[in-house]
Amino acid sequence: MYGIKYHIDEIARSRNLVQVLKSTSKMLIFAVVGGIVITLITGLIDHTPLGLMGASWYGYPLVWLVMMVVGPGYSPWVVRPLRLIVDIVCWSVVVFVILFIVSKVTKKK
Repeated sequence: MYGIKYHIDEIARSRNLVQVLKSTSKMLIFAVVGGIVITLITGLIDHTPLGLMGASWYGYPLVWLVMMVVGPGYSPWVVRPLRLIVDIVCWSVVVFVILFIVSKVTKKK
């Protein structure tokens, strides 16, 4: 009898673990999508330091998009892919932490 009860408890725990993993994977997907959206929104905001001439900086916390003031015939936009990826990761971590805290707070109620 003890063995059957043990197996039933183990199955119940594994279902809870599956639910936790599913919710964590959903939070991770939302965090990555949120990180991409926030990164692209920060690409719209110009935060060029005062006194810098010849370029405009976009992206936060890292500058991943630069508009160069150059002559005609050149592409004025320079995208820095590594900084873009690091920016997405930074914002994804922020969004994940917020989602994690909100999920813990709402589960307690």
